[in-house]
Amino acid sequence: MPRMLRTPGASLLALVALCGAVESGRAQNTSDQVTFAKDIAPILQRSCQNCHRPGNIGPMSLLTYQDVRPWARAIKQQVVQRNMPPWYIDRAVGIHSFKNDPSLSDQEIAMISKWADAGAPQGNAADLPAPRKFEDGDRWHIGKPDIIVTLKKDVLVKAKAPDQWVDLPTEDLGVKINRYIQAVEVKPIKGVAVVHHAVATMQFEDEQGNEQQSLLEEYAVGKFGDIYAENTGRVLPAGAKVTMNMHLHAVGADTPANVAVGIKLYPEGYTPKHIEISQHVGDNEDFDIPPNTKNVRVDGYSVLLKPARITAFQPHLHNRGQAQCLELIYPPAQSAGRAPKETVSCVDRYHFDWHIVYHYDEDAQPIVPAGTILHVTSWFDNTAGNKFNPDPSNPVAFGQRTIDDMSFSWLTFYYLTDDEYRQALEDRRAKQKKLTAGLH
Repeated sequence: MPRMLRTPGASLLALVALCGAVESGRAQNTSDQVTFAKDIAPILQRSCQNCHRPGNIGPMSLLTYQDVRPWARAIKQQVVQRNMPPWYIDRAVGIHSFKNDPSLSDQEIAMISKWADAGAPQGNAADLPAPRKFEDGDRWHIGKPDIIVTLKKDVLVKAKAPDQWVDLPTEDLGVKINRYIQAVEVKPIKGVAVVHHAVATMQFEDEQGNEQQSLLEEYAVGKFGDIYAENTGRVLPAGAKVTMNMHLHAVGADTPANVAVGIKLYPEGYTPKHIEISQHVGDNEDFDIPPNTKNVRVDGYSVLLKPARITAFQPHLHNRGQAQCLELIYPPAQSAGRAPKETVSCVDRYHFDWHIVYHYDEDAQPIVPAGTILHVTSWFDNTAGNKFNPDPSNPVAFGQRTIDDMSFSWLTFYYLTDDEYRQALEDRRAKQKKLTAGLH
């Protein structure tokens, strides 16, 4: 994988983030014994329980000691291998500061390991934190939506049906005037196992009365939706309708499927400063993955024609996906004629079950000039060592089916004017200078 070329201040920001993670993960128990009540329960509340509770996607509940105790060894194994919580950013490369990072610090992982190895002691019940309270909105990763619509009726996937792609209408959004979207999420509510992806598209009339359409949001396995950055959003036009393009595949039993779209709106009358864009970048449809082969590399490129601020990154690969990196290649410096480059994010252990959107912290979001090339590099593993691989003896090429593969990133960003770009850089440098001064 490409190595990171750091811009001034990047190492300092990474150091501060690391120090914060160490501090948050430091054990509060001054005795040698680590207990569930005092040490483990707070970790589970922060990073595990939203999924691992009755009625949600986790396979077991982790709300109480009685729930957790039988799984102590398995929990240790999963966190030591950093399989759980799902977060697969390479910690040695690029940006380390994210808004939605549920991952555990090294100290927290060591604490869970020590607890499991000691027989998973419960400890003093008086040390337990208050139970975490969940609201209906917690079932949505974007928070409680203002609008929720589903397909007008379920679609039945037969037990042995071939893969199918269908366009289906959702219920009416009921939007009478133009509003702005703060966050949006698409998720299956029936038949999760048969839904490979679901892409919600808006249809609406523009000011001239012409029919238009635009991408609203995509669901892929394990994707948690998009929360737009501060002072940004997307317009939801009055009278807009939503059509869902679904890729469905059989799982050996007749399965009804349905999906929901949840939309969180800004207050009526509010207009965000910037309009965010989520789109494919670095697409490459011309590749072949030989059988029984790993570390197969595929490269793709896109260009940002205006200055921009990048807010989120999400790899998109299929079953043979192994890793993916996003590199920024900046326009050639006028004095030297060279094109400096910087690897900002790598997912070094791609998991087909988790299409995670990695939202950069405000102070870590890349601010890039017009002409920046987005270089997406993907690696594929078509061997039996890849647990997601349905058949390592087959060659694989680009395609829409689950057993085919793809190579691109979803990138979320918004454009800046030249003046906004210069001001954003000045603000970033001032913050870094202030941070540097505070450490001396």
